[in-house]
Amino acid sequence: MHLASLDLNLLVALRALLEERSVTRAGQRVGLSQPAMSGALARLRRHFDDELLSRTGNNYELTALGQALLDRTARACDMAERVFSSQAEFDPVQDGHEFKIIASDYAVTVFGTELTRILHAEAPGVRLHFELTPATVTEETAALLSTTDGMLLPHGFISGYPAVEVFQDRWVFVVSRDNAEVGDALTLDDLSRLPWVTYRRLYDTTSTRQLSMLGVEPRSEVSADTFQALCFLVAGTRRIALVQARLAERLRETAGIRVMEPPHGMVPLHEALWWHPVHTHDAAHMWLRETIARVAKRMAERAPEG
Repeated sequence: MHLASLDLNLLVALRALLEERSVTRAGQRVGLSQPAMSGALARLRRHFDDELLSRTGNNYELTALGQALLDRTARACDMAERVFSSQAEFDPVQDGHEFKIIASDYAVTVFGTELTRILHAEAPGVRLHFELTPATVTEETAALLSTTDGMLLPHGFISGYPAVEVFQDRWVFVVSRDNAEVGDALTLDDLSRLPWVTYRRLYDTTSTRQLSMLGVEPRSEVSADTFQALCFLVAGTRRIALVQARLAERLRETAGIRVMEPPHGMVPLHEALWWHPVHTHDAAHMWLRETIARVAKRMAERAPEG
């Protein structure tokens, strides 16, 4: 299928029809009359050789193909908007622009707070939206990167995309401040014996893979979708959790936890900003990357030894 032979206005109509599941509402959304939107639906049905929307009683339901196209169409529209909003020059003081970055709650807490302070002071026209990293990040990397400005993610999960180093961190264990079962230093026996609070799925972090190589199989009692929650979920219990040192130090007093070094060496974290190649030469994105690199340098300069 040649792109030149397609009417790209139909892409906008298709998205509206699939999301609204109503010819009338879809027309109102994109500024078309009901007859015009009905005509667009007829053309789309001929193109795909599928009903896309099928009437069930008084409502329309998506066909199997319509359901498959729902997410793809939204991402295609988002990508097209990014292409046509690209600029040759970018002035963060004068130009209004919104950036969207996918990141864990940990990355937002540790790095996002530093970045937003700079944006607040230097770029009054810029808005920044953080979206939590989905569990499907490794399966849908290309689709996620194509519709956002980047993703804060450690090395070891994705590859083959441009990236800039942001900051380094290390893994530490946290236990409740009043956990008398744990002495001044952790042992491998402690890691096997105590119940765990884990991040999302047990092997969603490179650290738990390292533990399995040492023969430690964490016994997960509670799991959560955010790293901050891990610190609070060990408080007042026998549980143990593995989190990033920068985050643990921030929450030490608030969560009522002890921060403890691993009983073995662990590979440090190298957090990076990953982006889709389509953004590489965009002026606004270049400014964002330069600003992120500048904030990262400041963090590195004031980081304590170790």
